[in-house]
Amino acid sequence: MKDHRILTPREEVAAEDELFRAVLSLRNLDDCRAFFQDLCTPAELQALKDRWAVVECLDEGLSYRQIHDRTGVSLTTISRVARYLGGGAGGYQKTLDRIKKYT
Repeated sequence: MKDHRILTPREEVAAEDELFRAVLSLRNLDDCRAFFQDLCTPAELQALKDRWAVVECLDEGLSYRQIHDRTGVSLTTISRVARYLGGGAGGYQKTLDRIKKYT
């Protein structure tokens, strides 16, 4: 992870809050697509898409090997996503639950 020594811890949190407010301001898929294409490099965006695909596969109950075969994502990344899905901040699970509720 890149070390931002020029920002104080308080400034770092404020910068993160501003980023999250920007995401919350997005109103539809087109807004999201445009924002993330501008914000992320193609590789960063692919990594985000890969992680979310892993979350969905884990939610379907697929094995790590099945997920790897379906997505091409490394077993290390699958394991990391599974660890956060089961014991992270709860963001993956909360988002899955909301998607299921509204689809």
